[in-house]
Amino acid sequence: MATREKATGSCFYDAIVVGAGIQGTFAAYHLAKRGQKTLLLEQFPLPHTRGSSHGHSRIIRSAYPEDHYTVMMADAFRLWEELEAESGTKLCRPTPMLVLGHKESPEFQSYWRAMERNRIPSEVLPASTLAQRFPGIHLGGREMAVCDFTAGVLFADKALKAAQDQFRHHGGTIRDGEKVLGILPGAMATVTTSQEEYQAKHLVVTAGAWASHLLAPLGLQLPLQPLRITVCYWRAKGHSPHSHLEKLPCFIAISLNGDKHDVYGLPAGEYPGLVKICYHYGTPVDPDQPDQLGSSPTPDVQILRDYVSKYLPGLDPEPAVQERCLYTNTLDGDFVLDRHPRFRNIVIGAGFSGHGFKFAPVIGKILCELSLEEEPSHNVAPFRISRFPPLLKAPL
Repeated sequence: MATREKATGSCFYDAIVVGAGIQGTFAAYHLAKRGQKTLLLEQFPLPHTRGSSHGHSRIIRSAYPEDHYTVMMADAFRLWEELEAESGTKLCRPTPMLVLGHKESPEFQSYWRAMERNRIPSEVLPASTLAQRFPGIHLGGREMAVCDFTAGVLFADKALKAAQDQFRHHGGTIRDGEKVLGILPGAMATVTTSQEEYQAKHLVVTAGAWASHLLAPLGLQLPLQPLRITVCYWRAKGHSPHSHLEKLPCFIAISLNGDKHDVYGLPAGEYPGLVKICYHYGTPVDPDQPDQLGSSPTPDVQILRDYVSKYLPGLDPEPAVQERCLYTNTLDGDFVLDRHPRFRNIVIGAGFSGHGFKFAPVIGKILCELSLEEEPSHNVAPFRISRFPPLLKAPL
């Protein structure tokens, strides 16, 4: 259990990071490793389940249809291994991941061709071979899989704690349970919280579903949509062999049953005997009131019941456990990694759209580089704010 750190000494820092989820923690970690006196602010007492970084497991994979993500993942794998070595904590369990789809689907083929193009260790599995290798998954005759052998399961809670511990080890300061009330831009940015006022030469905003609220007074309206996601866990039917559960790999379904990249699953982990299968979309919510759903909530659990009944018939079609998580989606599903268009010492990491956790070490490095006005070590053109319509309001 983390304890709230008391403010001591000067309230002046080289860098302040707002938001201690996995992205903000890694940005702060890299800044501290670079010798920057860094403060990491978090509105909720740590650890908490109000944002997007909690839970026991996330998929890590190389399989992406876009080459820039695949290149970033090569760096991310290396940086995750560095954190494991620094912390002495096992953070990942290698597990094959299946990309499931219809053979003629352009979306499925884009994953298949990208793995070939980038020489990702992989194997194509027609439905008949898949049934022999992974008997718990049933596909139709025109459906197939591509297996990503680089994939695995990240231990999310352990990873977040390890990164925060190493940030402290490098001299960083965390103040949790301290909500940011306002940001005043300038050569020294001023951050006012519920407890204190701080100043820093560099400011990084990684506030997740609360990013829009913090950025709007800075004249920036990013098209970010917080979504409530239902995280479901499923058990085997009474007559089904549990070995099917033990052999179930990670998977993402790209174009089964007319859907596109809507369902994903992980093998049993946090709940013994239960597998994690989720629908990759949710219901728009106010992050401060996530239980107040709109009049037309997404029928996510029913979609999953239908999917499990058809493709994973060895599982009970009723979820055994339901939890919640928040996504913060952009219009195109790509991240925002950029400097504020007007205030260049304010850097923004946002809109990770339900697939950012695995990239966190490299995202943190990029945000650190942008903050220090260095050339980013990866191509950030797909993540620029300028790809959206004009979003700046009148000057402050």
